[in-house]
Amino acid sequence: MTDPRHLGYRDELLADGQVHRRYEDGRSEWRRRGADRLVHWHDSLGRSGTDEPLGRDLVKRRRADGTTEYGRDIGYGRTVWAGGLVTLNRTSFGGRLGVVVGALGVAGLAAVTAAQLPPAELSEAEEEALREESRRQAAADSSGSSGSSDSSSSSDDGGSDDGDGGFDGDWSDSDDGWDGDDFG
Repeated sequence: MTDPRHLGYRDELLADGQVHRRYEDGRSEWRRRGADRLVHWHDSLGRSGTDEPLGRDLVKRRRADGTTEYGRDIGYGRTVWAGGLVTLNRTSFGGRLGVVVGALGVAGLAAVTAAQLPPAELSEAEEEALREESRRQAAADSSGSSGSSDSSSSSDDGGSDDGDGGFDGDWSDSDDGWDGDDFG
């Protein structure tokens, strides 16, 4: 897959702690982190669901209608989805850098390879193993940042043809704020 479709978005932190995500195709999504590590969302098209980080670079998007989709964070603010869509976080430095790198056509960064595609599906056992990896990584991040209020992890949120998001960062668990990039 060398010529994926890109969909950019920008995030804005609202006074109530939610994030308003605006996609370049005109859609909007409102996101809030729950105590359960899930990001709960609803969009301007009446859809809703949750995004869950799995392991280092996967996100599971579960819609209220019961459908599930996986995305993979491939760096520079980009998340690739099984349908060939790449969501691009234009809010963060990484997202802007991804646009520049893509425009320059730097080999390996502009193209999406088959190895970067997310899985079409995962078993419950595979998902649980990835959840455990996420918990271990979060524990290591929190113990290693002693006193630091900045926490950044590599995770992301859903993105698909029907208005999902990107995956390149995380809200801090130490506060109710947002560090610029909630995984998704």
